Amino acid sequence: MAGTKNHDYHILPPSIWPLIGAFAALTFTSGMVLFMHDMPAGRFVMPIGLAGILLTMYQWWVNVVHEAHAGDHTPVVQLHLRYGMILFIASEVMFFVGWFWAFFDFSLFPSELSEVVGGQWPPKELEAVLDAFDLPLLNTLILLCSGTTVTWAHHCLIHGDRDGVKKGLWATIVLGVLFSALQAFEYAHAPFAFGTNTYGSAFYMATGFHGFHVIIGTIFLIVCLRRTYAGHFTPRQHFGFEAAAWYWHFVDVVWLFLFVAIYVWGNWGFPTE
Repeated sequence: MAGTKNHDYHILPPSIWPLIGAFAALTFTSGMVLFMHDMPAGRFVMPIGLAGILLTMYQWWVNVVHEAHAGDHTPVVQLHLRYGMILFIASEVMFFVGWFWAFFDFSLFPSELSEVVGGQWPPKELEAVLDAFDLPLLNTLILLCSGTTVTWAHHCLIHGDRDGVKKGLWATIVLGVLFSALQAFEYAHAPFAFGTNTYGSAFYMATGFHGFHVIIGTIFLIVCLRRTYAGHFTPRQHFGFEAAAWYWHFVDVVWLFLFVAIYVWGNWGFPTE
């Protein structure tokens, strides 16, 4: 028959969600503009747009899960999903490259910013920085441990040990929440503020965006834990779990570079609190 499927690809049926997502994104960005210009409408337009984006994301991913259960994720489709996740992580790597670039530019070429830092690094008004071998080192150990627990969960899933998957995910989620809590405590007691000088701006933008990615990764793992309890994953088909594990390992590696570059090398010669 002409309509018989004779290939391994999944042709998506027509969906309203891309259109809804586009209008939600337009509403959200318009609301942000209104909000940043202190216009009253921004307080209502921005949340509406954000709600539309979150609804689109939720419904889109629900459809992906249903497609997997229906058998639409053939080996070819799974391979392309992996390619997509790899490209997404590569784009995130370049995002952090920009913040590293800014930090190194500020620190290695302070003479070009003489009006801001007084022609020297560290900036003149900076009195102290965070000790790299205090909370930052503890957070480094926490993230390294979380990388091992999510790998443990992955290996348990491959070998059909569902109880081990649950334990590994629970441990990783707890470690992720602990990391975020310690970073919030660190920010609350930091001896410098955001925006007062180039050091503070570069520090908070780089570590803050990483902290945001940790929160997103933790939510990703919570969804995987819920799906594990629901019995969605099998040893042969568990791309959602793989994607979450890859993302978490990416977060781990970025933190290692942040710790070495910003907390250790960037603090060299600074008085610590």
